[in-house]
Amino acid sequence: GRWEAALLGPVLQRAGCLQRCLGRRLRPAPSAHRASRAVRRDFERREPYNYLQVAFFQLKKLDQAVSAAHTFFIANPQHLQMREDIEKYRRMSGVKSDSFQDLEAAPHWEAYETGVQHYDADEYLQAVAWLEESLSEALSALEECRALCEGPWEDEDEEEKMQPGLYEAIAAHYIQVLKCRQQCVLEIATKPGRISATEDFIPSHLDLLQFAYSQVGNQTLAAECAASYLLFYPTDEAMLEKMKQYRTELGEDTAVTARQSVQHYVQRSLMEKKLIYYAVEHLGETFNDPDLWTPDELIPENLKQKYREDQEKQKWETLDMEEREKRGPLPFEGIAVTMDSQQMNGTQRVVFDRVLTESECKDLLRLTKAAGEAGDGYRARRSPHTPHERFEGLTVLKAMQLAQNGDVEWRDAKLLLQASEKSRKIIESYFTPGKKLHFSFTHLVCRRAVDGEQEGRMDLSHPVHADNCLLDPEGQECWKEPPAYVYRDYSGILYLNDDFQGGGLFFTEMDTVTVTAEVRPKCGRLVAFSSGKENPHGVWAVSRGRRCAIALWYTHSREHAEQERVKAEELMEQRAVEQDQPDEDKHQGTDRSSISSSAPRAPNRASKTADQRQKPGLDRKQHPKVLRARDEF
Repeated sequence: GRWEAALLGPVLQRAGCLQRCLGRRLRPAPSAHRASRAVRRDFERREPYNYLQVAFFQLKKLDQAVSAAHTFFIANPQHLQMREDIEKYRRMSGVKSDSFQDLEAAPHWEAYETGVQHYDADEYLQAVAWLEESLSEALSALEECRALCEGPWEDEDEEEKMQPGLYEAIAAHYIQVLKCRQQCVLEIATKPGRISATEDFIPSHLDLLQFAYSQVGNQTLAAECAASYLLFYPTDEAMLEKMKQYRTELGEDTAVTARQSVQHYVQRSLMEKKLIYYAVEHLGETFNDPDLWTPDELIPENLKQKYREDQEKQKWETLDMEEREKRGPLPFEGIAVTMDSQQMNGTQRVVFDRVLTESECKDLLRLTKAAGEAGDGYRARRSPHTPHERFEGLTVLKAMQLAQNGDVEWRDAKLLLQASEKSRKIIESYFTPGKKLHFSFTHLVCRRAVDGEQEGRMDLSHPVHADNCLLDPEGQECWKEPPAYVYRDYSGILYLNDDFQGGGLFFTEMDTVTVTAEVRPKCGRLVAFSSGKENPHGVWAVSRGRRCAIALWYTHSREHAEQERVKAEELMEQRAVEQDQPDEDKHQGTDRSSISSSAPRAPNRASKTADQRQKPGLDRKQHPKVLRARDEF
């Protein structure tokens, strides 16, 4: 019909205009191929600068290498390897301080942060100038982002879906463009290196400006900014009160209007939202509204109901999580929970203190000396994870065999069994009350810094990994398949000393570089966590001294229980029978109060634990090494 021609005629003219414009700007004709989402995501994360800094460094172009490194680091502040590279550049002679520049700096962010600094310092005249520049640059960046939304229709499931008709295709593509335009405000409001956008980025400028202008005595512009802010939040009581005050000061006859640019921004955004919500209600589209100021009357009633249901569901899920986080009392007195999952920014993580006394730590450290002299495969060996450290390891069975041969004291070997069993009971009661945890592997292990090989060291003592799956940071996945120990359910580390440098445990996101929590070793500290993909972790480099701990892994699967431990307990029982001391310690001059008085004897194969409580509960680009048998922390 005539309306169709009237509608599509201008569309065709605009398409022709765009083609001519592209032909002039991008000669020869632009490629019909479009970069994949993965490539675009890498550019958003500034990944090319990661490679550029290496290339420039190899070419001995230090200034360009530093700028590329700094540009990447600004957007990836938790990238451990780049952090070390940046520090290395700072120590290099010949590197100029002004080389540390962000080559992708967004003008509106630089102006905004400078303006806020002046605002916080009560320097309102300077704050006004910078905030005005920031607002202007932000609106310009918004227009540029919106223009880029008019690209090809992206539909990953296009081949699987039935091809739409003319009007359905036009509507679907148009709604995709509108949703992209709406999301642009999040893009400009997200600072490089951050995941979350600054809420109310545009309205917040106006709020800051109206106060700053009032402080420098420019009530006219203060009133203009207040009126502009009220376009977003027309019922804001505090701003309405200020508006009333400005009108009184300027005179009731003085016309106060919002800025034209802000009026255009709000009106256009509301028009687009209305169309999008129509498509959500009638065409099955989805939409995550980026704005907090969207009027309630614009949202369809059925979506409001769904929102209320989602809120209620989230409330109950939160309550369920809180219930799960409630833990029963620990099975031993004197033990303190120093950090829980919330404090460690994750799930299924905890740190206990006072699990061992200082005296017990010293006795176990004495046992580690035997590990260095006659251990189980790590004596005088380089670490499997770094050439800058040496490992000394001892299993519970090897400890018992050494005691049997007279190389170590029986009491120290028995203490290793008792300390690990005590840790098992603590972890079981905290994470899985009523559900038996079996030992999967127990290892007393020390890592020692190699003297003379720490200068300029950039690696980790143990690269980031998960304990029961193969971590794939690029694919954001963790594969539960061999050679990973897929049967492991919980992990623990019981520290014995802190007289060394480095060697702390840290947790990361799935990307292996975003650090979420750190744990500093000390005598008697036990860190425990679930062994899956939710807890990727690594160990900082031990740069001086010797770090010793008992590494512990547990499983719910009886068939994967540690057989060496069974044999070790048999040797211990055999020794007790020989000495006619089945359940007593007669050590002299050694404090055993925290273990012998509180922890029951390590059970034999047929016995059941008496504690069945039914209470509710970097290398850049480096992939983790393939897990080996006896892969220790």
